[in-house]
Amino acid sequence: MPETARYTALVAKDAKKASAEMSKVLHHEIEITPWLQILVEPEIIVEQEIVETETGNSFGLFSLQFLSRHGLHLLGTSSTWFFLDIAFYSQNLFRKDIYSAVGWIDKPRKMNAIEEVYFIARLQTFIALCSTIPGYWFTVALIDRIGRFWIQLMMTVFMLGLAIRYHHWTQPENGIGFLVMYFFANFGPNSTTFIVPAEIFPSRLRSTCHGISAAAGKAGAVIGAFGFLYLAQDKDPKKADPGYPAGISLKNALIVLGFVNFLGMLCTLLVPESKCKSLEEMSGEKQEETA
Repeated sequence: MPETARYTALVAKDAKKASAEMSKVLHHEIEITPWLQILVEPEIIVEQEIVETETGNSFGLFSLQFLSRHGLHLLGTSSTWFFLDIAFYSQNLFRKDIYSAVGWIDKPRKMNAIEEVYFIARLQTFIALCSTIPGYWFTVALIDRIGRFWIQLMMTVFMLGLAIRYHHWTQPENGIGFLVMYFFANFGPNSTTFIVPAEIFPSRLRSTCHGISAAAGKAGAVIGAFGFLYLAQDKDPKKADPGYPAGISLKNALIVLGFVNFLGMLCTLLVPESKCKSLEEMSGEKQEETA
């Protein structure tokens, strides 16, 4: 995958190539400004300026300067993604248990394998069309109006609301509540957790920090997938799935996931709001260039 013109200019220090790439995108010729020319011909800079540029704009991932500037940001993006994926993948991988509890499909023991796959796939498609995809559309439309911070908080509120009044929402006429939860998962942290790490770190470290945050999320997904499988079992050992011990019930498992989301909401406080700000402003590169 080709790099962006921003990366070519700020990291690769190739102003001519960056200018050519921007010209292709904007469909008109981009002149090389004096600042870009300096990147191409660094010998025109006096030695003192070179030292200042290197010390101010070349710190590495494991440096004290990165820790002081972006350490809490990286902790915030990693922890929010970690806690989200515990909750998101738990209920995502085991939707069939939720569907059965709500009454949208029969218990697995009452269907053969083909019927179960068919009914689950049909419901998954319906939920994607009515909740998941519209949730992404709302995020795209409103993320620079509401801001990343408030969007990231939404899933917690609705998951706790569903879990606390679980018996109400499991009535067939009230099952719409679970559609709302899936909507606010995507018009919520399932979108912002992978958007924010791509905006707030310096260009040369952006992919690395995004990868670290994503890896933390996948670790949460593993924990959620295995943990929810056991937690969601019925309290009565006789009603638990074959081969599994008694759990805490689906309702209590959803409450646990709601509080996991709440921890992610607290960690969101470590992440700066990037609404209507450029990548250079968020990463601090703009200040470094003008210093």
